[in-house]
Amino acid sequence: MLVAAALALGAPANAEDKPIAERIADTRAALEEAGYQFSLTYIGEGFSNVSGGVSNGAAYTGRLDLGTTIDLEKVMGWTGATFHANIYQIHGDGLSRSYVGNLFLVSGVESLPATRLYEFWIEQKLLGGKLSVRVGQQGSDVEFIDSQYDDIFINSALGWPGIVGTILPAGGPSPPLAVPGIRIKANLSDRITAYLALFDGSASPPQGMDDPQILNAHGLNFRVNDPPWWIGQLKYKFEIGESRLPATITGGAWYHMGSFADQRFSADGLSLADPDSSGDTRWLRRDNGIFMVYEQLLARARPDADKGVAFFMRASVSPSDRNLISTYVDGGFLFTGFSETYPDDRFGIAAIYARISDAARALDRDTQIITGTPYPIRDYEAILEITYQHVVNPNFTMQPMFQYIAHPGGGAVDPNDPTQTHRIKDSVVFGMRTILSY
Repeated sequence: MLVAAALALGAPANAEDKPIAERIADTRAALEEAGYQFSLTYIGEGFSNVSGGVSNGAAYTGRLDLGTTIDLEKVMGWTGATFHANIYQIHGDGLSRSYVGNLFLVSGVESLPATRLYEFWIEQKLLGGKLSVRVGQQGSDVEFIDSQYDDIFINSALGWPGIVGTILPAGGPSPPLAVPGIRIKANLSDRITAYLALFDGSASPPQGMDDPQILNAHGLNFRVNDPPWWIGQLKYKFEIGESRLPATITGGAWYHMGSFADQRFSADGLSLADPDSSGDTRWLRRDNGIFMVYEQLLARARPDADKGVAFFMRASVSPSDRNLISTYVDGGFLFTGFSETYPDDRFGIAAIYARISDAARALDRDTQIITGTPYPIRDYEAILEITYQHVVNPNFTMQPMFQYIAHPGGGAVDPNDPTQTHRIKDSVVFGMRTILSY
């Protein structure tokens, strides 16, 4: 009935003479006018680990994203309210999981095959849109610790920052697992925006040895009883120089009220590497982190253009004793709008550095001393990504990508080494992402 009504609203008298593509576009426009928006995005990726890592090989990953956004004011007269939901259908293998062994997945799309509900929320705008409250299952990666210039990059850590994706339970509320929560956004002025959110602290039951994506296979757990996770930030916008180049600086912090495993000591106070220890992890209460984001348009491709050369940088720190990563920095450059033939094409280069915490390093030294072998001491994982996004047409893009991954796993032991004395070798990855959207 809905589609029929849309066709009736949007179709001209001679609609039957139009090509099917135009008729679909008319139908979609009519639905949007009535308050219903629908989206379809398919990301297909083929990547190959050509050198280093755990082993050489290639993998294909695909994710179909079906979403809807409904203007509840148009549909049912609920002033200022919006409903949004989307589902993922994920298939294929993961290059990082099967071939590289790194902490930060080669692609943010990589996850276990599943059909999964992701977001399911209602947002209410108040005070003329200056205040908005969002309630329901949602991700935090789009608004928090985010830059408008990082969305071109493929590595997972250049979306949701690698430090929080590694140390938070189930990776925190980010693809492919969202969690129930409440987000408040307030436009304090034309330049300052405040964000505060309270999320359930984990997208899955206590993990044990099972992957959170297995424990919450279809995104329907709707967990609300776990220790909560708080996050807040202030974003300040300003302009630089006579050209008034736009820039933004963001500062914030997060606080998790759960328990986190000590990276070095067991419950009886001995090193986890000590054969005389109980082997039971010591649990530490609470965790936290502080972060900042800086982004700026450095130069315009042409006067009064929003495109040109842009820069972003993000940094975050967390306590060493309960986190595998204690210091994290990433950043990069984005180039857009320099080709008159392909004005929407984009080129990006970015780098990531994550330092393994002192406590985790100390555990490796304990292992080295106790075993009497040159057991590798983990130190950092670093990644360089270079990518180019070519817009073939408004609905289809192609994106070749290169990544160099130094010290996969933070310099972890190669699982194929029976002597347990060699790190996983640095990895070289090439591949192609394609995006079909409608």
